[in-house]
Amino acid sequence: MKKLSIIQIKDLQQRIDKNEEGALKELYDAYGNRLFHFAFAIVHSRETAEEIIEDVFIKVWEKRSRIAVMENLIYYLFTITKNISCNYLRKYNRKKNISLEELSLPYYYINSSPEDLFVTRETLQRINHAINELPPKCRIIFKLVKEDGLKYKEVAALLNLSAKTIENQMGIALKKLHASIDMIFPQEKKYRADKKS
Repeated sequence: MKKLSIIQIKDLQQRIDKNEEGALKELYDAYGNRLFHFAFAIVHSRETAEEIIEDVFIKVWEKRSRIAVMENLIYYLFTITKNISCNYLRKYNRKKNISLEELSLPYYYINSSPEDLFVTRETLQRINHAINELPPKCRIIFKLVKEDGLKYKEVAALLNLSAKTIENQMGIALKKLHASIDMIFPQEKKYRADKKS
């Protein structure tokens, strides 16, 4: 499912607060898969990640009276997912701390919408490849900011990093993506260079 707008998320929050189970299912359909990949990156087990996501949405339902007033529900979902995942690791003495370099991330894929049909399939493949070539820490930060819409300070809090680190990692990611795009469209790079002179 595509990313929900702020208005759609606020509507879901209100409906969940009114005990509407269908709204919880819509939230799960929109974010369950993203949260699953985040949990899987931490625990490295599909079965455990699935259980964690079930626990996340059970917790959302249990705390539904607070959901309506939350400023950023998506950040809350990622925070719960991280906390439950880390609790699992502690409970089973796997690891005390998570290292971003050890996160197991799924292959990144940008979906093209009808408006994006200007971009060729090859271009999208190259951009996806460039994203997947980013170091794990850089890639997860890029995903949380660009795909999931979290703010730098939220990602910093979620991953226990400084906001400056998030900014630097996004800079690295964008620089590598720009280099990849420049390889695809070298004439565009020349045009920008000529324009600056």
